[in-house]
Amino acid sequence: MPELPEVETVMRGLQRRLEGRRIVRAFINRPDLRWPFPKGLVERLTGATVLGFRRRAKYILMRISGGDSVLIHLGMSGRIVLTPGTPNAETAHEHLVLEMDDGWRVGFVDPRRFGSVDLVPTAQEDAHRLLAGMGPEPLDDTFSVAMLSEALQGKRTPIKAALLDQRIVAGLGNIYACEALFRARISPLRLAYTVPGARAARLVPAIKATLTEAIKAGGSSLRDYVRPDGELGYFQHAWKVYGQEGEPCEACPGETVCPTGVRRIVQSGRSTFYCARLQR
Repeated sequence: MPELPEVETVMRGLQRRLEGRRIVRAFINRPDLRWPFPKGLVERLTGATVLGFRRRAKYILMRISGGDSVLIHLGMSGRIVLTPGTPNAETAHEHLVLEMDDGWRVGFVDPRRFGSVDLVPTAQEDAHRLLAGMGPEPLDDTFSVAMLSEALQGKRTPIKAALLDQRIVAGLGNIYACEALFRARISPLRLAYTVPGARAARLVPAIKATLTEAIKAGGSSLRDYVRPDGELGYFQHAWKVYGQEGEPCEACPGETVCPTGVRRIVQSGRSTFYCARLQR
């Protein structure tokens, strides 16, 4: 599933191309994705001007004239395809299409149909059932050492699981939690209540740095993810532990220093990668 850096990259691509443009035609090719498309979506989109964009966690909000926002979640295999000057050029598994006043075409492609699209009043975005109750954005100033330390007090779940709890921090996913914990030299198995204080002081900047670098690289391309311009992200080439099972981490070169290399375990049904020698 695309994580925060991938969703941010998609949102920025849409923003560059669509902001200020008018939707001259909208249509859907099936009645639903994960859930049914909202009633009146096509009518609401047709003729609307795109005012701006916002990302909240792993969701994209496209704000349109008239006071509504289109809430987009890419799901497991969803992607946005931007095509210049090719009206009616259908793409396989394309379920929602927007044709813009400058000739560009926007298609929401989702082979597995775990994505979703909804309409929400712009003034009530954060009250939407999918967004309500989320924690702070990890790249915002509100996500601080003090805030994280308070949120982890008394939590006896592993820190990796706590970081994936969207009520603690919004949008952080499996890959980047692994990478941030490695940078902070914190074991993913460590109980969350032991992290506040000095460890949180390492973890918060590690999370911010990991996500910032990933966004700069256009995210990590896995399976179906590509940027709206069709290019691949390349942060996967900078992974320090994720997907590196058995390989020495960058801080433990050679088998004599770290004979087992990066380890892979399963936590809550997801793969976790870490260096048992460095991460405590």
